[in-house]
Amino acid sequence: MIDIASRVYNHNWKIDPIVRSLLDIDFYKLLMAQFVLRNAPDVTVKFSVLNRSSKILLANVIDEEELREQLNHIRDLSLSKGESTWLRGNLFYGKRAIFRPSFIDWLEKLKLPEYEIRKKDGQFEISFEGPWAEVMFWEVPVLSVLTELRSKAVLKNMGRFELQVLYARAMTKLWEKIEQLKPFDGMRIADFGTRRRHSFLWQDWCVQAMCEGMGSKFIGTSNCLIAMRRELEAIGTNAHELPMIFSALAKTETELKQAPYKVLEDWHEEHDGNLRVILPDTYGTQNFLNNAPDWLASWTGVRIDSGDPEIGAQHAIDWWQSKGEDTKEKLIIFSDGLDTKKIIELYKKFNQRVQIGFGWGTLLTNDFRGLIDNGALDPFSLVCKAVSANGQPTVKLSDNANKAMGPEKKIEHYKKAFGLSMLPTPKLPLTTTAFSCFEAITVPTPERPAALCRSLITPEYKHPCSAERPTHAILANGSW
Repeated sequence: MIDIASRVYNHNWKIDPIVRSLLDIDFYKLLMAQFVLRNAPDVTVKFSVLNRSSKILLANVIDEEELREQLNHIRDLSLSKGESTWLRGNLFYGKRAIFRPSFIDWLEKLKLPEYEIRKKDGQFEISFEGPWAEVMFWEVPVLSVLTELRSKAVLKNMGRFELQVLYARAMTKLWEKIEQLKPFDGMRIADFGTRRRHSFLWQDWCVQAMCEGMGSKFIGTSNCLIAMRRELEAIGTNAHELPMIFSALAKTETELKQAPYKVLEDWHEEHDGNLRVILPDTYGTQNFLNNAPDWLASWTGVRIDSGDPEIGAQHAIDWWQSKGEDTKEKLIIFSDGLDTKKIIELYKKFNQRVQIGFGWGTLLTNDFRGLIDNGALDPFSLVCKAVSANGQPTVKLSDNANKAMGPEKKIEHYKKAFGLSMLPTPKLPLTTTAFSCFEAITVPTPERPAALCRSLITPEYKHPCSAERPTHAILANGSW
């Protein structure tokens, strides 16, 4: 087993680049890239990075030259013969050749497109623009790079023994979580922690710990490279970017309303079984289910990724029952801001009613809370999202107003189109990117008084301006 503390102390960039492979990415990106090449090969998109935790001034912490060096290294990467062989011949979701030969041929030639970096108000403005199937490959590695560079900036002045103690405490903390989860029969957990991990080596260690501690209850990882090296199941289906981009491309109101379903109709043609999992919350879970075509009820499951997970799960159960489906045969995957307490609560509530799984992200692979003074290594909310498609802005509404993004006029248009006009639109200043995104971590300001902060948080969450704001209100994790 690698001595992580010594590796950090004796840091050698050539040994430990942050992103080691094009496969150091979440599995759903590969599935979606293949889907895009088949269904939308000519679409041009723009992705932008947003630091929702605005108090963490990344540009004041991370050296721009080092950031560019890491991103340039990623642009130089290409698929190795061994990686190509794994993709061509491995079983994924019980099937061989899930990836078409033409897609692997394309992937072998892939070089990530150029990027743009600017600094503004202590933050990096990073964007990527080009063919959709190529640009989407930037999302996961750029988040991994930024998060790990921040970790390195905090750790760089620590001594050898100090680092040893830090990682020993973090290891103990994770093992204690595993001990809490082990007693529950039928528990199914996957690692979703690539995008906001502490580091690659730490994520790899966490996965190994889950393998040993959880046994068969740990069903795999979203990270393709780790899945390949550790001979684990690669886990993933699809993400919000599909309905967001296809909705942005809609030319009529009717096309806009049907876009989230048209995406899944096309997905239905390519995949079956556990790859038929609905992500319903892009424009509100309840609205999505209320207007969903009957054939979608036959899909395997639903992933709950925003809002109150209990409410979202109950919506899905009620919907299946209204369609005459046996809910005990259906799968619900929880993937938003999970930690052991919430996992156990959800397991106890739904285990006998549906099949359940958990995508455990940030608080699996980056939980150093309380281990460094002033919370210097605490996880923070960083995202990279599609902000336009063929020049048209994208919109995401979610089940949590804090995650809404897009130009305000477009948000209002989408709210009316999808029957969400009663939801408030927070009046917050524009971020430094193309987003009009409403921060999940905020403090009162003259432009953003405490009363407004309170109005943006659903009743189950504490006031985000308080010192006791809950992590599940501010973190978003990977995709099943």
